Amino acid sequence: MNHRIVITGMGWVTPLGSDVDSVWTKLLAGASGVGRVSRFDAGTFKTNFAAEVKNFRLADFLGPSWAAHEEAGLSTKFALAAAAQAFRQSGLDALAATGKLKKRRFGIYLGAGEGTLDFDNYAESNLAGWNTQLDGGRGGLDTVAWAKKAYERMSAIREIEQEPQMTLAHLATAFGCRGPASNCMTACAASTQAVGEAFEILRHGDADLMLAGGAHTMIHPLGMTGFIRLTAMSRRCDDPQHAPRPFDRTRDGFVMGEGAGMIILETLDHALARGASPLCEIVGYGSTADAFRITDIQPEGKGAQGAMLEACRQAGINPREPGPDGRPQVHYISAHGTGTKENDSIETKAVKGVFGPMAPRVPFSSVKSMLGHLIQAAGAVELMTCVQAIRTGFLPPTMNLNTPDPECDLDHIPNQARDCRAQGGVEVCLSNSFGFGGQNDTICVRKWRG
Repeated sequence: MNHRIVITGMGWVTPLGSDVDSVWTKLLAGASGVGRVSRFDAGTFKTNFAAEVKNFRLADFLGPSWAAHEEAGLSTKFALAAAAQAFRQSGLDALAATGKLKKRRFGIYLGAGEGTLDFDNYAESNLAGWNTQLDGGRGGLDTVAWAKKAYERMSAIREIEQEPQMTLAHLATAFGCRGPASNCMTACAASTQAVGEAFEILRHGDADLMLAGGAHTMIHPLGMTGFIRLTAMSRRCDDPQHAPRPFDRTRDGFVMGEGAGMIILETLDHALARGASPLCEIVGYGSTADAFRITDIQPEGKGAQGAMLEACRQAGINPREPGPDGRPQVHYISAHGTGTKENDSIETKAVKGVFGPMAPRVPFSSVKSMLGHLIQAAGAVELMTCVQAIRTGFLPPTMNLNTPDPECDLDHIPNQARDCRAQGGVEVCLSNSFGFGGQNDTICVRKWRG
């Protein structure tokens, strides 16, 4: 059984805001969400800037019911806010109000990271327990002193809210998802995988509705330190807004972002039966593993090629052949496009391997140049930009692309959004996400024509 699957609702929380239409306008204008870190003192860090979510209040999205989630981690609150937007846009709030929402057929699949780390209390407890006199003067942990301070400072609720399954638990409770429930942690590919796996669950008839997407924040001392030590982050501290520069020859790493993207998927039959208006149709999903090295991409991009090819195969697309109108059969690719030396050149190589002679004609840009890298939330947010491209006929730019890298020689839409309406609009898009560990996921979406 292969049901057709449509998207009927979307919501996001991003460094440029949380309203879908206003953030889309900012992306098309090339706005930047990057600035100095304000959440903690990063003055001594080699990278002291990030793309933070600003002026966020969960009550603005959930109303009085937000209080039930007051102790949740920040990434969970982002997910709740994004899901509330998607729930309303899809019309499920009205359906739930009538008691006709079949909760046992409403599932959830997330790519959500660890909850917000209780860093200050954790660090305070460790410092209180460190005794410089132990181990012959080399220092060691006095467990009694540590436990005393930890009992004063650390909270059992905050401790459990750090666990990745808690985001799923809060969302299921808030929106009545009692069907299939899963959470994956496949790094930067997680929320694309979550949407793809939700698509498969619906195609096979195991649910009628799925809430899918991801949420994450790593803008805290440990999260920033880890990526700085991996030399994966830009160190352009003198010019943060121009630091994320995917596909540019002078790129020096990604910029940390945070946020959430949540999507309502449902079978076409279910959507039409309740009078919903599909935003677009998901027509393909590909997932592969590099089986190479933990932090390196396979040099030829074979895993990335496999994911894109499978998504195209399911969609009935031959990426190397033009469509009936002479255009490529894919009208836009949302790039993973991190701004690291390795990723951008290999992803470009992978697109060439999939599209062959059509590759130079397929627009291919990265919104990480404006939003930063939302880590496990990135894929779902970037898939939403594909849906917006289909709905509006505009493609978002890759900002800060001023010195093209000869190895990144495709159409990366440098520095200015593109109006495609006169050329027939945007009807088919791919969204790529590639994660540490060699996880590759691609989703193909198509314009809904009824």
